[in-house]
Amino acid sequence: MAVKGRWVQVTEENGSQGGTGLPASIEAAWGLRARPVKGPKPGLSLERIVDAAVAVAASEGLGGVSMGRVAKDLGFSTMSLYRYVAAKDELYVLMQEAAMGPPPPLPALEEGAGWREALSQWAWAQRRVYHRNLWMLRVPISGPPASPHSVAWWEQGLQALEGSGLGPGDAVSVILLVSGFVRNEALLMGDLDAVVEARGVPAQEVMDGYARTLTRLVDPERHPALSRLMESDVMWVPDAPDHEFRFGLARVLDGIDALIRERARAKRPEGGGGAER
Repeated sequence: MAVKGRWVQVTEENGSQGGTGLPASIEAAWGLRARPVKGPKPGLSLERIVDAAVAVAASEGLGGVSMGRVAKDLGFSTMSLYRYVAAKDELYVLMQEAAMGPPPPLPALEEGAGWREALSQWAWAQRRVYHRNLWMLRVPISGPPASPHSVAWWEQGLQALEGSGLGPGDAVSVILLVSGFVRNEALLMGDLDAVVEARGVPAQEVMDGYARTLTRLVDPERHPALSRLMESDVMWVPDAPDHEFRFGLARVLDGIDALIRERARAKRPEGGGGAER
């Protein structure tokens, strides 16, 4: 897959100070190199830098985070921070690592409930992390999971698929599909919530206003499908909480189930004995 190959290429192009292809600060997160004990002045540490950056992102969004701003909040010079973090992109990774935390246990894995329930629980757990830290959705994706917690989440997702019968290539593609859906839905809902908050009115009032506007704009001849939609009550009746996520995740899982069945048929002699990816 092109995306997977590009991920490997990006990682290799990063260079490596310790043979992993990772910056020194990320290697320190893995425990592969010692962290500086203190900076030019007592009290500065990588943990304090990351915590301060996360605090700025939580209150002002990712756009408020800069090396200068973090240094100012900590009472140090900007250059002091570069002893711990070489670039803002590295700081972003460390911020995500701190905010993400390790994945919570999946009851479905412990209870042997099957891949679908396990993957569903994994997706919901990711969504909760994103909704607690919406700024994470603005961090550019520059490569595959490479920090301890992000790799642990990836590992857990792959474990959820064990017993599904999917080959390694399909399993990685499924993880990309599900995590991409979770990320996109959280980004969309987060942006919509921000609009509602900015207007200072209930969410349904915002939707009702949009429906009234759309009703005035839609022309039955130019927009026949939309016209039929507006004649129904779907735009006026509020959805249950988390409806769109539940609906979308169920359809994604249905597609994965179809893939698993297709691969199982291909393994049977009468199916041509197709190989796993």
